[in-house]
Amino acid sequence: MSLKASVESEIKKAMLAKDKDRLRALRAIKSLILLEETKGGAAEQLSEEEELKLLTKAAKQRKDSADIYEQQNRKDLYEVEMAELTIINEFLPQQLSEEELEAELKKIIAQVGAEGPKDMGKVMGAASKALAGKADGKAISTKVKSLLS
Repeated sequence: MSLKASVESEIKKAMLAKDKDRLRALRAIKSLILLEETKGGAAEQLSEEEELKLLTKAAKQRKDSADIYEQQNRKDLYEVEMAELTIINEFLPQQLSEEELEAELKKIIAQVGAEGPKDMGKVMGAASKALAGKADGKAISTKVKSLLS
């Protein structure tokens, strides 16, 4: 089932359950999908990769906003962002643990043949594609730096 279809199904469930918070987050996801589909020159259906990028971007935006609200002691807004982030994460693949991330990056480093910090660009390119949606770019970058140094 496509992301759009599963989100629409979840919207119906949330409406029946009268869960306003969940409904708001699901409608935001659906809105993002519809905007992406109607972009000039875009295909009618989004590929899984495009859906993943869209959700990852939305999750990152929510996390960044939540961090700002927490710094400004705006607990009301922080809780809204975190609730939406939780719902968005339901549609994202399971994130890799520290150990799994390190193991995957070691494989990628071996494949690319990277030997030091100067090869970080090669590793990051391959890692970003291979681990898209499974790990945060910042976490990948930090781990690659530590492994290559």
